[in-house]
Amino acid sequence: MKGAISTIAFIAAAVAALPTDIVARQAPSTVSNAKAKPAKSQGITDAQILNYALTLEHLENTFYQQGLANFTQAQFAAAGYDATFYKNLQEISSDESTHVKFLTSALQAAGAPATAPCNYAFGVTNVQSFIATANILEGVGVSAYLGAAANITNPGYLTAAGSILTVEARHSSYLRASTTPEGTLSPFPSPFDTPLDFDEVYSLATLFITSCPKTNPALPVKAFPTLALTNSAMPAANSTITAMDAKKPSAPVTTGSTITLSLATGKITGQVQVAFPTVTGPIFAEAQVINGGKSVTAVVPAGVCGQVYALLTSCGIKTVTDENILAGPAIVEVQCN
Repeated sequence: MKGAISTIAFIAAAVAALPTDIVARQAPSTVSNAKAKPAKSQGITDAQILNYALTLEHLENTFYQQGLANFTQAQFAAAGYDATFYKNLQEISSDESTHVKFLTSALQAAGAPATAPCNYAFGVTNVQSFIATANILEGVGVSAYLGAAANITNPGYLTAAGSILTVEARHSSYLRASTTPEGTLSPFPSPFDTPLDFDEVYSLATLFITSCPKTNPALPVKAFPTLALTNSAMPAANSTITAMDAKKPSAPVTTGSTITLSLATGKITGQVQVAFPTVTGPIFAEAQVINGGKSVTAVVPAGVCGQVYALLTSCGIKTVTDENILAGPAIVEVQCN
Protein backbone atom coordinates (compact mmCIF):
# COMPACT_ATOMS: atom_id res chain seq x y z
CA MET A 1 0.00 0.00 0.00
CA LYS A 2 1.22 3.50 -0.85
CA GLY A 3 -0.04 7.02 -0.10
CA ALA A 4 -0.93 9.28 2.74
CA ILE A 5 -3.68 7.38 4.50
CA SER A 6 -5.26 3.96 4.53
CA THR A 7 -8.86 3.57 5.62
CA ILE A 8 -9.00 -0.14 5.03
CA ALA A 9 -11.15 -1.56 7.77
CA PHE A 10 -9.28 -4.32 9.60
CA ILE A 11 -10.13 -4.99 13.16
CA ALA A 12 -8.30 -4.75 16.48
CA ALA A 13 -8.67 -6.75 19.71
CA ALA A 14 -8.33 -10.32 20.82
CA VAL A 15 -10.57 -13.16 19.76
CA ALA A 16 -14.06 -12.67 21.20
CA ALA A 17 -15.81 -15.50 23.04
CA LEU A 18 -17.75 -17.59 20.55
CA PRO A 19 -21.03 -19.44 21.12
CA THR A 20 -20.84 -23.19 21.49
CA ASP A 21 -23.88 -23.98 19.33
CA ILE A 22 -25.20 -22.42 16.15
CA VAL A 23 -28.97 -22.64 15.97
CA ALA A 24 -30.35 -21.72 12.57
CA ARG A 25 -33.64 -19.87 12.16
CA GLN A 26 -36.01 -22.31 10.55
CA ALA A 27 -36.98 -21.56 6.95
CA PRO A 28 -37.12 -23.52 3.69
CA SER A 29 -33.85 -24.12 1.89
CA THR A 30 -33.28 -21.87 -1.09
CA VAL A 31 -30.67 -21.12 -3.69
CA SER A 32 -30.94 -17.63 -5.06
CA ASN A 33 -29.02 -14.59 -6.22
CA ALA A 34 -30.61 -11.67 -4.41
CA LYS A 35 -29.37 -8.16 -5.06
CA ALA A 36 -28.96 -6.26 -1.83
CA LYS A 37 -26.56 -3.71 -0.45
CA PRO A 38 -24.32 -4.79 2.46
CA ALA A 39 -25.76 -3.69 5.79
CA LYS A 40 -24.23 -0.38 6.86
CA SER A 41 -22.70 -0.39 10.31
CA GLN A 42 -24.19 2.27 12.56
CA GLY A 43 -22.31 4.60 14.88
CA ILE A 44 -18.86 4.05 13.35
CA THR A 45 -16.85 7.25 13.48
CA ASP A 46 -14.05 8.29 11.16
CA ALA A 47 -11.63 8.03 14.10
CA GLN A 48 -12.70 4.41 14.63
CA ILE A 49 -12.29 3.67 10.93
CA LEU A 50 -8.80 5.17 11.04
CA ASN A 51 -8.02 2.93 14.01
CA TYR A 52 -9.29 -0.06 12.01
CA ALA A 53 -6.89 1.05 9.30
CA LEU A 54 -4.04 1.44 11.78
CA THR A 55 -4.73 -2.04 13.13
CA LEU A 56 -4.41 -3.49 9.64
CA GLU A 57 -1.21 -1.53 9.07
CA HIS A 58 0.21 -2.85 12.35
CA LEU A 59 -0.75 -6.40 11.35
CA GLU A 60 0.68 -6.16 7.85
CA ASN A 61 3.73 -4.22 9.02
CA THR A 62 4.54 -6.97 11.53
CA PHE A 63 3.80 -9.67 8.98
CA TYR A 64 6.24 -8.33 6.38
CA GLN A 65 8.89 -7.43 8.92
CA GLN A 66 8.80 -10.91 10.42
CA GLY A 67 8.77 -12.61 7.03
CA LEU A 68 11.69 -10.65 5.66
CA ALA A 69 13.60 -11.21 8.89
CA ASN A 70 12.92 -14.95 8.90
CA PHE A 71 13.59 -15.64 5.22
CA THR A 72 16.66 -14.36 3.41
CA GLN A 73 16.95 -13.33 -0.21
CA ALA A 74 18.84 -16.56 -0.81
CA GLN A 75 15.87 -18.56 0.51
CA PHE A 76 13.52 -16.67 -1.79
CA ALA A 77 15.88 -17.40 -4.69
CA ALA A 78 15.95 -21.10 -3.77
CA ALA A 79 12.14 -21.06 -3.87
CA GLY A 80 12.21 -19.60 -7.38
CA TYR A 81 11.80 -15.87 -6.73
CA ASP A 82 14.29 -13.40 -8.20
CA ALA A 83 15.94 -10.35 -6.65
CA THR A 84 13.34 -7.98 -8.13
CA PHE A 85 10.53 -9.78 -6.33
CA TYR A 86 12.43 -9.65 -3.05
CA LYS A 87 13.05 -5.91 -3.52
CA ASN A 88 9.35 -5.33 -4.15
CA LEU A 89 8.50 -7.14 -0.90
CA GLN A 90 10.91 -4.83 0.91
CA GLU A 91 9.12 -1.86 -0.64
CA ILE A 92 5.75 -3.17 0.53
CA SER A 93 7.19 -3.62 4.02
CA SER A 94 8.47 -0.04 3.98
CA ASP A 95 5.03 1.17 2.90
CA GLU A 96 3.38 -0.52 5.88
CA SER A 97 5.83 1.04 8.30
CA THR A 98 5.21 4.49 6.81
CA HIS A 99 1.46 4.03 7.06
CA VAL A 100 1.70 3.07 10.73
CA LYS A 101 3.62 6.25 11.48
CA PHE A 102 1.28 8.44 9.46
CA LEU A 103 -1.98 7.05 10.85
CA THR A 104 -0.68 7.26 14.40
CA SER A 105 0.25 10.93 13.86
CA ALA A 106 -3.08 11.67 12.15
CA LEU A 107 -5.10 10.23 15.03
CA GLN A 108 -3.02 12.03 17.63
CA ALA A 109 -3.40 15.31 15.71
CA ALA A 110 -7.17 14.80 15.76
CA GLY A 111 -7.08 14.24 19.53
CA ALA A 112 -8.02 10.57 19.21
CA PRO A 113 -6.11 7.68 20.83
CA ALA A 114 -4.19 5.51 18.39
CA THR A 115 -4.27 1.73 18.62
CA ALA A 116 -0.98 -0.02 19.39
CA PRO A 117 0.33 -3.22 17.76
CA CYS A 118 -1.16 -6.53 18.84
CA ASN A 119 0.48 -9.93 19.14
CA TYR A 120 0.12 -12.15 16.09
CA ALA A 121 0.42 -15.74 14.93
CA PHE A 122 0.66 -15.96 11.15
CA GLY A 123 1.39 -19.67 10.80
CA VAL A 124 4.10 -19.06 8.20
CA THR A 125 6.67 -21.84 7.92
CA ASN A 126 8.43 -21.23 4.60
CA VAL A 127 8.74 -18.80 1.70
CA GLN A 128 5.74 -20.24 -0.15
CA SER A 129 3.41 -20.01 2.85
CA PHE A 130 4.66 -16.47 3.49
CA ILE A 131 3.74 -15.37 -0.04
CA ALA A 132 0.41 -17.21 0.04
CA THR A 133 -0.51 -15.54 3.34
CA ALA A 134 0.57 -12.13 2.01
CA ASN A 135 -1.75 -12.71 -0.92
CA ILE A 136 -4.65 -13.45 1.44
CA LEU A 137 -3.97 -10.39 3.62
CA GLU A 138 -3.83 -8.05 0.64
CA GLY A 139 -7.05 -9.49 -0.77
CA VAL A 140 -8.84 -9.10 2.54
CA GLY A 141 -7.53 -5.53 2.73
CA VAL A 142 -9.21 -4.63 -0.55
CA SER A 143 -12.51 -6.17 0.59
CA ALA A 144 -12.25 -4.52 4.00
CA TYR A 145 -11.80 -1.05 2.52
CA LEU A 146 -14.70 -1.50 0.11
CA GLY A 147 -16.98 -2.43 2.99
CA ALA A 148 -15.84 0.53 5.10
CA ALA A 149 -15.92 3.21 2.40
CA ALA A 150 -19.63 3.98 2.75
CA ASN A 151 -19.11 4.77 6.44
CA ILE A 152 -16.42 7.44 5.91
CA THR A 153 -17.95 10.90 6.33
CA ASN A 154 -14.88 13.12 5.86
CA PRO A 155 -14.46 13.78 2.09
CA GLY A 156 -10.71 14.24 2.50
CA TYR A 157 -10.35 10.85 4.17
CA LEU A 158 -12.50 9.24 1.48
CA THR A 159 -10.43 10.71 -1.35
CA ALA A 160 -7.16 9.66 0.26
CA ALA A 161 -8.58 6.21 0.96
CA GLY A 162 -9.56 5.84 -2.69
CA SER A 163 -5.98 6.56 -3.74
CA ILE A 164 -4.78 3.88 -1.34
CA LEU A 165 -7.30 1.32 -2.54
CA THR A 166 -5.94 1.44 -6.09
CA VAL A 167 -2.43 0.67 -4.84
CA GLU A 168 -3.75 -1.99 -2.46
CA ALA A 169 -5.36 -3.65 -5.46
CA ARG A 170 -2.07 -3.48 -7.36
CA HIS A 171 -0.31 -5.16 -4.45
CA SER A 172 -2.95 -7.86 -4.43
CA SER A 173 -2.65 -8.42 -8.18
CA TYR A 174 1.14 -8.56 -7.99
CA LEU A 175 1.09 -11.13 -5.21
CA ARG A 176 -1.62 -13.21 -6.88
CA ALA A 177 0.52 -13.46 -10.01
CA SER A 178 3.51 -14.36 -7.82
CA THR A 179 1.95 -16.85 -5.41
CA THR A 180 4.10 -19.47 -7.13
CA PRO A 181 7.05 -18.82 -9.43
CA GLU A 182 4.80 -19.98 -12.28
CA GLY A 183 2.07 -17.48 -11.31
CA THR A 184 -0.88 -19.88 -11.12
CA LEU A 185 -3.47 -17.35 -9.86
CA SER A 186 -5.00 -14.77 -12.16
CA PRO A 187 -3.96 -11.24 -11.11
CA PHE A 188 -7.44 -9.98 -12.02
CA PRO A 189 -9.88 -12.88 -11.66
CA SER A 190 -13.07 -10.82 -11.55
CA PRO A 191 -14.36 -7.48 -12.90
CA PHE A 192 -15.54 -6.62 -9.37
CA ASP A 193 -13.98 -6.94 -5.90
CA THR A 194 -15.98 -8.10 -2.89
CA PRO A 195 -16.86 -5.75 -0.01
CA LEU A 196 -16.88 -7.05 3.56
CA ASP A 197 -18.35 -5.30 6.58
CA PHE A 198 -16.61 -4.56 9.88
CA ASP A 199 -17.63 -7.73 11.73
CA GLU A 200 -16.81 -9.95 8.77
CA VAL A 201 -13.32 -8.43 8.59
CA TYR A 202 -12.92 -8.64 12.36
CA SER A 203 -13.70 -12.35 12.19
CA LEU A 204 -10.86 -12.80 9.71
CA ALA A 205 -8.50 -10.60 11.72
CA THR A 206 -8.94 -12.71 14.83
CA LEU A 207 -7.41 -15.64 12.95
CA PHE A 208 -4.06 -13.81 13.12
CA ILE A 209 -4.40 -11.73 16.31
CA THR A 210 -3.67 -13.54 19.57
CA SER A 211 -3.90 -10.62 22.01
CA CYS A 212 -3.91 -6.82 22.09
CA PRO A 213 -2.96 -4.19 24.67
CA LYS A 214 -5.78 -3.46 27.08
CA THR A 215 -5.17 0.25 26.49
CA ASN A 216 -6.19 0.04 22.82
CA PRO A 217 -9.34 2.00 21.96
CA ALA A 218 -12.48 -0.12 22.13
CA LEU A 219 -14.10 -0.78 18.77
CA PRO A 220 -17.78 -1.68 18.19
CA VAL A 221 -17.24 -5.08 16.58
CA LYS A 222 -17.85 -8.75 17.20
CA ALA A 223 -16.43 -12.00 15.82
CA PHE A 224 -18.48 -14.74 14.23
CA PRO A 225 -17.60 -18.38 14.87
CA THR A 226 -14.65 -19.54 12.79
CA LEU A 227 -15.46 -21.28 9.51
CA ALA A 228 -12.83 -22.88 7.26
CA LEU A 229 -12.62 -24.54 3.89
CA THR A 230 -11.49 -28.08 4.68
CA ASN A 231 -9.55 -30.22 2.24
CA SER A 232 -11.61 -33.39 2.25
CA ALA A 233 -15.06 -33.53 0.69
CA MET A 234 -16.25 -35.61 3.66
CA PRO A 235 -14.35 -35.03 6.95
CA ALA A 236 -13.82 -37.96 9.24
CA ALA A 237 -16.43 -38.45 11.93
CA ASN A 238 -15.92 -36.11 14.90
CA SER A 239 -13.06 -34.30 13.11
CA THR A 240 -12.33 -30.73 14.22
CA ILE A 241 -10.56 -27.69 12.81
CA THR A 242 -8.57 -24.88 14.37
CA ALA A 243 -7.88 -21.21 13.59
CA MET A 244 -4.73 -22.45 11.87
CA ASP A 245 -6.89 -24.38 9.40
CA ALA A 246 -9.01 -21.31 8.75
CA LYS A 247 -6.09 -19.02 7.91
CA LYS A 248 -4.07 -21.61 6.00
CA PRO A 249 -4.13 -20.96 2.22
CA SER A 250 -6.18 -23.64 0.46
CA ALA A 251 -5.91 -25.05 -3.04
CA PRO A 252 -8.17 -23.32 -5.58
CA VAL A 253 -11.58 -24.80 -6.37
CA THR A 254 -13.69 -24.36 -9.49
CA THR A 255 -17.20 -23.16 -10.20
CA GLY A 256 -19.64 -26.03 -9.77
CA SER A 257 -17.39 -28.04 -7.48
CA THR A 258 -18.54 -29.23 -4.06
CA ILE A 259 -16.71 -27.72 -1.09
CA THR A 260 -16.78 -28.56 2.59
CA LEU A 261 -16.89 -25.79 5.21
CA SER A 262 -16.23 -26.72 8.82
CA LEU A 263 -16.69 -25.03 12.18
CA ALA A 264 -13.88 -24.68 14.70
CA THR A 265 -16.31 -24.80 17.62
CA GLY A 266 -19.95 -25.65 18.19
CA LYS A 267 -22.34 -27.34 15.81
CA ILE A 268 -25.14 -26.51 13.42
CA THR A 269 -28.76 -27.31 14.19
CA GLY A 270 -31.52 -26.60 11.73
CA GLN A 271 -31.46 -25.55 8.11
CA VAL A 272 -28.69 -23.27 6.86
CA GLN A 273 -27.29 -21.96 3.61
CA VAL A 274 -23.97 -20.61 2.35
CA ALA A 275 -23.79 -16.99 1.22
CA PHE A 276 -21.06 -15.67 -1.07
CA PRO A 277 -21.00 -11.83 -0.76
CA THR A 278 -20.61 -9.84 -3.99
CA VAL A 279 -20.78 -6.14 -4.81
CA THR A 280 -24.36 -6.55 -6.11
CA GLY A 281 -25.51 -8.70 -3.22
CA PRO A 282 -25.03 -12.23 -1.91
CA ILE A 283 -25.22 -15.36 -4.04
CA PHE A 284 -26.71 -18.20 -2.00
CA ALA A 285 -25.98 -21.90 -2.24
CA GLU A 286 -27.91 -24.70 -0.56
CA ALA A 287 -25.99 -26.35 2.27
CA GLN A 288 -26.02 -29.98 3.40
CA VAL A 289 -25.15 -30.44 7.08
CA ILE A 290 -22.68 -33.28 7.70
CA ASN A 291 -20.15 -34.49 10.28
CA GLY A 292 -22.56 -34.34 13.19
CA GLY A 293 -23.35 -30.68 12.59
CA LYS A 294 -19.73 -29.57 12.45
CA SER A 295 -19.54 -29.15 8.67
CA VAL A 296 -21.60 -28.38 5.59
CA THR A 297 -21.15 -29.07 1.90
CA ALA A 298 -22.20 -26.68 -0.84
CA VAL A 299 -21.70 -26.23 -4.57
CA VAL A 300 -19.66 -23.20 -5.63
CA PRO A 301 -22.13 -21.06 -7.62
CA ALA A 302 -21.49 -19.20 -10.85
CA GLY A 303 -20.72 -15.51 -10.40
CA VAL A 304 -17.90 -15.69 -7.84
CA CYS A 305 -14.25 -15.71 -8.91
CA GLY A 306 -10.88 -15.16 -7.26
CA GLN A 307 -10.53 -14.74 -3.51
CA VAL A 308 -14.12 -14.97 -2.29
CA TYR A 309 -15.74 -15.43 1.09
CA ALA A 310 -18.26 -18.00 2.29
CA LEU A 311 -20.65 -17.22 5.14
CA LEU A 312 -22.92 -19.65 6.91
CA THR A 313 -26.33 -17.97 7.28
CA SER A 314 -29.87 -18.63 8.32
CA CYS A 315 -31.92 -20.31 5.63
CA GLY A 316 -34.40 -18.43 3.47
CA ILE A 317 -32.93 -14.94 3.87
CA LYS A 318 -32.25 -12.66 0.90
CA THR A 319 -30.02 -10.06 2.58
CA VAL A 320 -26.97 -10.89 4.69
CA THR A 321 -26.71 -8.95 7.96
CA ASP A 322 -24.73 -9.39 11.15
CA GLU A 323 -27.89 -10.74 12.77
CA ASN A 324 -28.31 -13.69 10.40
CA ILE A 325 -24.67 -14.67 9.90
CA LEU A 326 -24.00 -17.87 11.83
CA ALA A 327 -20.29 -18.38 11.04
CA GLY A 328 -17.50 -17.21 8.78
CA PRO A 329 -16.25 -15.86 6.55
CA ALA A 330 -14.20 -18.71 5.16
CA ILE A 331 -11.68 -17.75 2.48
CA VAL A 332 -12.18 -19.65 -0.79
CA GLU A 333 -10.07 -19.25 -3.93
CA VAL A 334 -12.30 -19.89 -6.96
CA GLN A 335 -10.93 -20.39 -10.45
CA CYS A 336 -13.59 -19.69 -13.05
CA ASN A 337 -13.74 -21.27 -16.47
